[in-house]
Amino acid sequence: MEVTVAQFLLGMVLSAAMGGLGYWRRALSTSGVFGAFIIGSLVFGFGGWTWGLLLITFFVSSSWLSHYRRADKVQVSEKFAKGSRRDLGQTLANGGLAAILAVVFARYPEPLLFAAFVGAISTVNADTWATELGVLSTVLPRSITTGQRVPPGTPGGVTRLGIWAAVAGALLVGTMATLLVQVQSLLAGGGWGLQAISYPLLAVVGGFSGSLFDSLLGATVQGVYFCDRCRKETERPVHHCGHPTRLLRGFTWLNNDVVNFLSSLVGAMLAASLAWLIWR
Repeated sequence: MEVTVAQFLLGMVLSAAMGGLGYWRRALSTSGVFGAFIIGSLVFGFGGWTWGLLLITFFVSSSWLSHYRRADKVQVSEKFAKGSRRDLGQTLANGGLAAILAVVFARYPEPLLFAAFVGAISTVNADTWATELGVLSTVLPRSITTGQRVPPGTPGGVTRLGIWAAVAGALLVGTMATLLVQVQSLLAGGGWGLQAISYPLLAVVGGFSGSLFDSLLGATVQGVYFCDRCRKETERPVHHCGHPTRLLRGFTWLNNDVVNFLSSLVGAMLAASLAWLIWR
């Protein structure tokens, strides 16, 4: 696949605009703007419009949901490692694999790489939707490992609302992928194909599974801490009250950003594997 200078420059301009919009809307921190610029430039520059618009689909939908009923999420958000404004680590964790796949695709235009990209974006979108909407559930979540009721915001806790939100978030990406690929095909003089109509299935299978894997890691090996002052669990080494926390379970290096990246990798692999079975 040929990557032109004009395409890369256009990707940089659009990424800068999206980063600025994200900062203005308080969806990104200063370092998050830099991360979004790097990820967006690589995805747009090496992948093209179809790849870039799927990335925007994730960014816009997840940013909007992070502000949806924010006041109702305040109590729960103190458990999370970071706030609603994504920083550099979060942007790289959510979009890093997508950027890598776009760069590789420019050198080796294998359709399975785009299927993996759809799986990766579906995973981070599904996970974000599940988190942002799941915490609003009126029913206490259950641990994905034990099935026991746990407080809202507990790593590894899932609700029925969160599960359906994850499916919807993944399906949105898959539907957008089908529309974008089909438009691209029609503009090139082609027609409907099996690949185009299979993206919603790839997205739901890859994205939903990746989201569940995220919850599984959160319930088992992700670093979870305890604040002795507030008597609360948290994902933060230093609680929002400013008091250092102690490790309750998991590994210190396996924070939420690492979990998100690994989950997107699982979603990408599953989507690509399913695509290989369907297409070949």
